[in-house]
Amino acid sequence: MQIMKSQKGFTLIEMLIVMLIITVLIAIALPNVTKQTASVDDKGCKAFVHMVQGQVESFRMDKKSVPTVENLVTDGYLKANETSCPNGDQIAISVDGVVSSSATP
Repeated sequence: MQIMKSQKGFTLIEMLIVMLIITVLIAIALPNVTKQTASVDDKGCKAFVHMVQGQVESFRMDKKSVPTVENLVTDGYLKANETSCPNGDQIAISVDGVVSSSATP
């Protein structure tokens, strides 16, 4: 008479339950991650606006005039690829030298 050895492993039902649990956890976590990404982009844009404001003040001290974004790039105060926020908003400099950001249409 042959005795069957017990084989250890997972059944199909056990694997499906594990996959279901993982799917539910991902479905719960994903919206929270996207909210945090938007928050990080907004904070990054605020920091970028402050940095550009510092460059505007530096330009004003050096050249005795209020620059445009193009002036900052051509005179080396900003890099050519640093003219918009990390979230895609464009920066603008008012006639009195105040930097702001605005969403692109």
